[in-house]
Amino acid sequence: MSEAHRVARRAEIIDAALRCFIRAGFQRTSMADIIAESGLSAGAIYSYFDGKQQLLVAVADHVLSDRMTALATGGALAGAQSPGEVAGGIMRVLTESLHSLAGGNYGRAILQVWAEAASDPEIREIADFVIARLLGAVTDALAACAEADPGILPSGVTDPYAWAARYAPVVLGVVQGFIVQQALLDDFDVDTYIAMTVEML
Repeated sequence: MSEAHRVARRAEIIDAALRCFIRAGFQRTSMADIIAESGLSAGAIYSYFDGKQQLLVAVADHVLSDRMTALATGGALAGAQSPGEVAGGIMRVLTESLHSLAGGNYGRAILQVWAEAASDPEIREIADFVIARLLGAVTDALAACAEADPGILPSGVTDPYAWAARYAPVVLGVVQGFIVQQALLDDFDVDTYIAMTVEML
């Protein structure tokens, strides 16, 4: 079996597990469910993953790291002129992810990962790493905004990067609220949320 085929097969199994976790939750999903969803044999699945826990870690890395890559390479934060535009750029990338990952259920996928990260040290480590990278990217984008337009800095604040580092968790919190509401509310208005974020921030 070629390396390319092995990589593709592994991704296929992760996608099957992700669909199961979104549909039934991690605790209620069995390896038998994942095997059936994938259409592969049990031997094929276990040749890549020891069990459900190892699959969950792989799913978490897929859900979190792939989105970070999309943000880093897609230019979502380039040219933003305010904190609202920084947040809006991130949410637009996530909105695209809603349609490309897990059958349009990205929000539900990431909530599953966050829930497991609260109690699973290995998944928590992945989440911490990705969030730290995201905070760094947001901080850099905010600092660039302040350097281009010092008028957005509060009175008496002269260090754009120090201000940006304090502000970045707030911007990220707005984005996390976007993910939660999109996942849980059937009538959630994506466009209005993004527009009001840009206006508010």
